[in-house]
Amino acid sequence: MIAVVKDLFFVARIRETARLVGTPLDFARAPEEVARALAAGPADLVILDLTTNGWDYDAVLGAIEQATPRVPVLGFTTHALARLTQPLHGRCERVVTKETLTQELPRILREGVPA
Repeated sequence: MIAVVKDLFFVARIRETARLVGTPLDFARAPEEVARALAAGPADLVILDLTTNGWDYDAVLGAIEQATPRVPVLGFTTHALARLTQPLHGRCERVVTKETLTQELPRILREGVPA
């Protein structure tokens, strides 16, 4: 599992929850780290922060989409940015708010993205 997150609050929250549920997790804090993380070994899920200014989301999502086998993406955003991030939602299996991610994170880390 890979988390593409720059917000230190969510890095800490995701890392600690992954530790508690026993899920191995790598972090990519910059778009160029995504391809390296995917090349290091297969991933079963990418958790992607859709709210980071300055990221080239086409490059990030392109790297994920080129991975074999295809890795599902769980995007997260805020209520305030949901409309702005809407163009990226179709490239994710699921998009949730930060609040929903926080509530469902243990289950997501154990089970992945529900169909």
